[in-house]
Amino acid sequence: AIGKGILISVVFLLKHWLPLGLSIILGFGISYLLRISSPSYYASDMVLRNNAVPIADMMSYVNRLHTFCLEDNKEALSQALSLKSESVENVLDIRSHWVIDKNRDGIPDIVDYKDKHDIYDTINIMMQDRLNIRVRIVEPQELISLKNGLLAYIHSDSLFQQRNRLRFKQNNELITRLEYDILQLDSLQKIKYYEETKSRQPQSGGQMIFLQEQKTQLVYEDIYGLYNRKQAREAERDIYSDIVTILSDFSIPAIRENNTMYYSKRVIPLAFVATLLILIILANKKKIREVFERY
Repeated sequence: AIGKGILISVVFLLKHWLPLGLSIILGFGISYLLRISSPSYYASDMVLRNNAVPIADMMSYVNRLHTFCLEDNKEALSQALSLKSESVENVLDIRSHWVIDKNRDGIPDIVDYKDKHDIYDTINIMMQDRLNIRVRIVEPQELISLKNGLLAYIHSDSLFQQRNRLRFKQNNELITRLEYDILQLDSLQKIKYYEETKSRQPQSGGQMIFLQEQKTQLVYEDIYGLYNRKQAREAERDIYSDIVTILSDFSIPAIRENNTMYYSKRVIPLAFVATLLILIILANKKKIREVFERY
């Protein structure tokens, strides 16, 4: 029965190839008309490194702007971004998305624009130190002012400021402690070396015998480990001192977001399915009429 159904479907499509092909051409034509009749808008992305707060809190905070855009609340959006109403009129959407790391290698691979990532996936994980912000805007020239407004919006939150100050304080305390431990280990290395060498000297003439080689280099390895930790903390303090850090800035898009292909992905399948349904109804109009007459 399944094979017979597939055969009938294939023959039906081949028999009506002309109207179905014309529906595809019609869908493409409608898409082109929608493109030339609709105002252009563009999309651009910015990647931020999150330094002070959990990534989920930061994304929730940024997505409040997305809610303002959905509600067309231009006044709230203008106040949040500290922009003039004329500039806010060009903003169509602002939304944050997860950055996905495939195979857990620490390298960002894709952005989850459709929010379809499986949170139970243990191989492809959501990165916890960065987020992607995508904006849709009518005038690409406004991206610079929009970026400044976004950064001002993030840095204006009092809780984020407190967390960043606490992070800064704790980081400085840890650097101070690491410096102290490095000095202590360095002194310990000198004492260990000279005391062990002294203990190896014969008390009275004769030949000195070394029964076991002392691994004095182990202390140096500990010192190098502390130095690496100290340098990492100094980089965290000096490079990533703000609440967020821009890893990839907005770029001026060259191609509009709502191009012909953007509309074709929606219009052509709709035109094809509508034509197919009409052909099926016409091919079975006698049976459909009998059903109506019977009931």
